[in-house]
Amino acid sequence: MFTGLGLAPLVLIFAVAAVAVWVAGIQLSNSTDSLDLRLGLGEALAGAILLAVATNLPEIAITSSAALAHSLGIAIGNILGGIAIQTVVLVALDVAMGPESALTTRAASLVLGLESMLVIAVLAISVMGAQLQSSQGRLEPAAVLIALTWLIGVWLINRARRGLPWHDSTGNAPGAQEKPRGHSKAVMAEKMSIARAATVFALAGVVTLGAGIVLERTGEQIATDVGLSGVVFGATILAAATALPELSTGIRSVKLGDYQLAVSDIFGGNAFLPVLFLVASLLSGSAVLPQAQPTDIYLTALAIVLTVVYAWGLIMRPRRQAFRMGIASLVVLALYFVGIAGLIAVANA
Repeated sequence: MFTGLGLAPLVLIFAVAAVAVWVAGIQLSNSTDSLDLRLGLGEALAGAILLAVATNLPEIAITSSAALAHSLGIAIGNILGGIAIQTVVLVALDVAMGPESALTTRAASLVLGLESMLVIAVLAISVMGAQLQSSQGRLEPAAVLIALTWLIGVWLINRARRGLPWHDSTGNAPGAQEKPRGHSKAVMAEKMSIARAATVFALAGVVTLGAGIVLERTGEQIATDVGLSGVVFGATILAAATALPELSTGIRSVKLGDYQLAVSDIFGGNAFLPVLFLVASLLSGSAVLPQAQPTDIYLTALAIVLTVVYAWGLIMRPRRQAFRMGIASLVVLALYFVGIAGLIAVANA
């Protein structure tokens, strides 16, 4: 579709598509929050699945488009690189809180610890699946196991949100946010009726899907023109473009004092992304994980390390800050930049 265009027009089209994903993604998130609060979608497993799909439409569009075009390097890089860069979004949210307190101090809860464990679990299975020989047919065993693990994990986390066998049944740490998680969704519910929210949801979903496909197609051509491998481009620039809605909605949640929701949205999205390996396998007609390259395994390990650092921060709740961010965020930011430098070295080896 975009073959023959120069680099400058490709970059311009990519930028316009990124803005479209940003704007439409924010509206999609807002309408999803309104529908969730009014209809109680997240209280049921089916609702939680629907919300996960809705909030990850850019990544779904890019992965599907890449799989259909058999550009599996872009698909894998976007999934695994998306997890790493969306974790770094928490750094920006920490900075947005100001010098009063660190994000991990105010958001600390046992439920968020469980969500971080689910992210680590699906990533670990991804590494295991990459070591298996390519299977025959569209159903890849490792990808199916990832999907099942995610479903069971979401169900268990939903049960944990209703109460835990601890002194504080909510699992919240002393001094954490005072209002219940998700209270900021009421802001969107007040602004949107169910009919308006459904309309915005549908329109934003269509725009997000279309823009996501454009991002994938132009991104692949840009990566070729500038000499970047698909996995490096997908893990950095493409993943950053699809993380813009999470950044905007996360900052809104933090400003409204809904710190746990902001962190949960990131962990929830990260846990869902490896499920897209199953989508990619079904659409491409071949097993995706066995085709993972050393760069893909490297990205998976980086995502695990970044998640572990934030899990540590949520448990230990260090109060010291540096450069307007908590210690956990500072460590994650440093590890991410070192990790990307290592990724480039691995890709060029």
